[in-house]
Amino acid sequence: MFAVELEFSGDPARLELRAGHRKKLAALHEAGRLRLAGPWADESGALLVFDVPNEAAVREILADDPYYRATGVTVARIVEWNVVVGQVGRSA
Repeated sequence: MFAVELEFSGDPARLELRAGHRKKLAALHEAGRLRLAGPWADESGALLVFDVPNEAAVREILADDPYYRATGVTVARIVEWNVVVGQVGRSA
């Protein structure tokens, strides 16, 4: 399981790519590769939780979506996450 934290600047350029980005997120969720995703309430960034076998798989997902390279979007960190409480089964 991997968490990806995004940071957003005030630049609205990323919004042009958001609809396509959210379609990609929906497809990843349907495939069981994305468990959770959403922006912080203050729109300063977002958190995505991927259920993939390794960081290379996360980086492949990020490389496939131009949103992550958009002006105003920074991938702040990618970190492996060990779930201690709750059930999260691997599907991918």
